[in-house]
Amino acid sequence: MTPTTAPLRPREDTELPVRLARSAAQRDSGAHLRTADVLDWLDSRRRAHRFRVERIPFSGLGEWAFDEVSGNLGHRSGRFFTVEGLHVRIGPDAAGEWQQPVIRQPETGILGILAKEFDGVLHFLMQAKMEPGNPGLVQLSPTVQATRSNYTRAHRGSPVRYIDYFLRRPLDGGVRVLADVLQSEHGSWFFRKFNRNMLVETDGEVPGAPDFCWLTLGQLGELLRYDNVVNMDARTVLACAPVAYDERHARHPDAELLSWFTGERARREVEAALMPLKDVAGWRRGPWSIDHEQGRHFSVVAVSVEAASREVGGWSQPLIEPVGTGVTAFLARRFAGVPHLLVCARTEGGLQDGVELGPTLQCTPQNHAHLPPSARPRFLDTVLGAAASRIRYQAVHSEEGGRFLNAQSRYLIVDWDEQDDGGGRDADPPPGYRWMTPGQLGMFARHSHYLNVQARTLLACLTTGAVRL
Repeated sequence: MTPTTAPLRPREDTELPVRLARSAAQRDSGAHLRTADVLDWLDSRRRAHRFRVERIPFSGLGEWAFDEVSGNLGHRSGRFFTVEGLHVRIGPDAAGEWQQPVIRQPETGILGILAKEFDGVLHFLMQAKMEPGNPGLVQLSPTVQATRSNYTRAHRGSPVRYIDYFLRRPLDGGVRVLADVLQSEHGSWFFRKFNRNMLVETDGEVPGAPDFCWLTLGQLGELLRYDNVVNMDARTVLACAPVAYDERHARHPDAELLSWFTGERARREVEAALMPLKDVAGWRRGPWSIDHEQGRHFSVVAVSVEAASREVGGWSQPLIEPVGTGVTAFLARRFAGVPHLLVCARTEGGLQDGVELGPTLQCTPQNHAHLPPSARPRFLDTVLGAAASRIRYQAVHSEEGGRFLNAQSRYLIVDWDEQDDGGGRDADPPPGYRWMTPGQLGMFARHSHYLNVQARTLLACLTTGAVRL
């Protein structure tokens, strides 16, 4: 007797890239809102609620306190996150060793964007969300942007709207998974922090809410051309969209790139361990902040927040505040007519696996101003000195506003020049770098812990069509 089995289905959804391309092509308007009206809509949501962020001394943190033994800064409930010390050692020499404060948040959050077709075009439900560390406070965020403490209501606030779409199992029906992957957050400021990045689609009715709007992929691409409009959490989810690129050839086959990156991870010695915050060398704690002794890198500060649109209307918390604006860039060039990006295997002390693929350049220039040119980050002068005609994309975007205060980077994609530090037209790039196509970068983004959050911001600019190579 032949056993009955469930019918087989295609391994890949060949229609999804076509549908995403159709959504990316619709740039001027969607089914509900013209692109030109989105900034006014965001401003109206900003005016509709009372928002206030005020710096306070650590003594005013209320439910937060420094532990008497370790000096770690944590919430009295034991939930949310803690600020602890981190000791990092990279390689065998002392030059690659340092200590710093770091945010430890062991729970996995959900960053989810809900998709739905209107008039045959995929739209994405975006939220006008207030975050205390963001310039302008309110930016476009995913449908759901919630830590486990948020959506399990550890804060005793109101429920997270639309969370059920992202907690359902696909076999239960009602949702269709377009992307679902664990992705890291900032490895310089978080210790092994990652979130579940999700795109799910529904064909059912979705109840509306004043702080939410439906936008096409192309509209989001247009909005990514503006400074501080699309927040970091939305950018990282958009980077995971399985967009197809018209590229049949590449400088390196996929398997060769995977082998190269596996080798980079295997050969690098990265040791990172938590330590008591009170014992961190090179940092000093005052009544209002924890600062680096030479005024570099970042500070840990405290704020009091009022936000009428959030699940909890008021709270206080610590935030990390960087010392300056970062510069994050991909160099781009063509091989046999095919666009490629120069990717760096980047070591960061807080990453789960120590090394992830990052942009060509990722730094805060102010932290290196005291160094001689030979010790400055590779490609920094190339990017900063690039002529306007070589800059394909440029915008200032803020980083995660729920944990960082005024953390901004100038994001760029810059055409490579034959005079750049990378050799002649057919030469290999420096050690630790490889040329990859946008499609190969997208392939890595659909797997966990391969592509860092800065690279995903620039990839989101490609998936949405904000820049075309």
